[in-house]
Amino acid sequence: YHDIKHVKKGDIIIANTTHPSYLPAMRVAAAFVTNEGGLISHAAILAREMNKPCIVGTKWATKFFTNGNLLEVDADHGVVKRLE
Repeated sequence: YHDIKHVKKGDIIIANTTHPSYLPAMRVAAAFVTNEGGLISHAAILAREMNKPCIVGTKWATKFFTNGNLLEVDADHGVVKRLE
């Protein structure tokens, strides 16, 4: 939560989950990836409304990805890939 103030346009939000206080960052982010959640989770609903890619329920995203990673989110196939 404390890092949302650093989100810039085009960043990907990687979080355990999201809630309404994330909204300013979600507006500028390119995509959302969460450890928890499902089809009716906060992140999934906002992604649909904002027409942004979103992958929820990964269980591991916050452990695998760190700030500064260059990522590709393919929500059609449920894949988050670290680009080297």
